[in-house]
Amino acid sequence: MKKIGILFGMEDTFPQAFIDRVNSKNEKGIIAEAVAIDKVVQNQDGEYAVIIDRISQDVPFYRAYLKNAALTGTNVINNPFWWSADDKFFNNALADTLGVPLPNTVILPSAEHPTDTTGKSFRNLKYPMDWEGIFEYIGFPAYMKPYAGGGWKNVYRLENVEEFWEKHQETGQLVMMLQEEIVFTEYFRVYCLGCKAVRIMQYEPRNPHHLRYVIDGPPVDKKLLATIKDYTLKLCKGLGYDFNTVEFAVRDGIPYAIDFGNPAPDAELTSVGAENFEWVVEEAAKMAIAAAKKQKPGKMNLTWGTFIKDAVK
Repeated sequence: MKKIGILFGMEDTFPQAFIDRVNSKNEKGIIAEAVAIDKVVQNQDGEYAVIIDRISQDVPFYRAYLKNAALTGTNVINNPFWWSADDKFFNNALADTLGVPLPNTVILPSAEHPTDTTGKSFRNLKYPMDWEGIFEYIGFPAYMKPYAGGGWKNVYRLENVEEFWEKHQETGQLVMMLQEEIVFTEYFRVYCLGCKAVRIMQYEPRNPHHLRYVIDGPPVDKKLLATIKDYTLKLCKGLGYDFNTVEFAVRDGIPYAIDFGNPAPDAELTSVGAENFEWVVEEAAKMAIAAAKKQKPGKMNLTWGTFIKDAVK
């Protein structure tokens, strides 16, 4: 018997719907359940063939558990080693190598010294930094957001240099990115599962959270949709994420990738809507079942992106 587990936190609708959908398919020798952990012993586990991870970004204990499980043969979706290693600024740099359009972006040192450091720890930074060059490259208005964050936390829209200095001081020890504003005519959030199944959703990020997914929106140019699908697959294959969302802002007909490292994307019925929810549940179930069938006990079964695979070659 091969078990598919799902590890989750505050979610109310997706985890049980996923479990029920997998089990309703009556695949011989495969069952799904909520992950249950009573102890974690080094290099021992092997209970699950596949685990869908929805929460380890917030619970370091879970991340350590998943890495141990992966070592013993579990296919953890998404890969916990890569998830621990990546960040949004690196993702941007990687996307640039893949030929995906991006807003101009720079990374900034934190406003406050990290704990246990002093000014002496930063002798390799030029003082002052080339702020004039940075501001000229980015332009204003601009967005400032954590280089390794999510959930729209600590995101600032800045009108000018004075506002930048004021708001940057509020960010404390967070390392931030400063990013060109893309004034868009259309915006899309795209689900990608298994680096192959793609669902493009019209999205309005300026609305309240529960109203951001657009229902019965205007028709979209087919060529634009094809380009968005192509960019989504390039990004997810490059990163190696089997469960991810990508966001695009369209300016002058060009889709710019705004946010594309979301390995535990929102899948709650109340926010994504019934049709999108049904698609995610069905595709996630099919992906997990396929992964369970291919899983080889005691072997490494993780998905690695083309960036890592090409580096190893």
